[in-house]
Amino acid sequence: MGVSAKQVAGKAIFEPVIQFDMDIKAFLSAWFHCDHIATYLARMISHNRSDSVRHSNLFSSAFNELLEVTFRTRHSGGDLACKVSRKGATDRIELTFPCTQDERQFYENVVSHAADPDTQERYLSSVSGDVAPSREVVLLELAVNYNATLQLGQADADMITLLVDLSLEEMPH
Repeated sequence: MGVSAKQVAGKAIFEPVIQFDMDIKAFLSAWFHCDHIATYLARMISHNRSDSVRHSNLFSSAFNELLEVTFRTRHSGGDLACKVSRKGATDRIELTFPCTQDERQFYENVVSHAADPDTQERYLSSVSGDVAPSREVVLLELAVNYNATLQLGQADADMITLLVDLSLEEMPH
């Protein structure tokens, strides 16, 4: 049975699909956690999409990028919490993880840049360099190539919540 959007005061809300919590130290202990978690979650949430294989591949790629950004946190205490919710064709990834004040400022800047009209130019300029992709480039890539919407949610002082809305079924083939 598929997840359908419920109405609250006439407005559709995101319905929870799957969630997990993990000690950040355990997550940071091995790089392969990013790929394994992304692949598993993508398969779990894509089974009822019109093209489940395509959706799973796109979701896994996008989610893996988000986990790799999270993997680069400099804060090693606390939990990584992930919740995937759905409203119609849109999947929302909600990642809450420990961060320093400098990292919080970084995420605030990237989220504001991702909504700018020149995001694509900024992204293309960033990827044309010879250096490895930065966290900013990865997040801008989600906005440009996956048409993702990035937001920050409420979290404790030493935590951050990154909200990423993906409408993968609406992407051109």
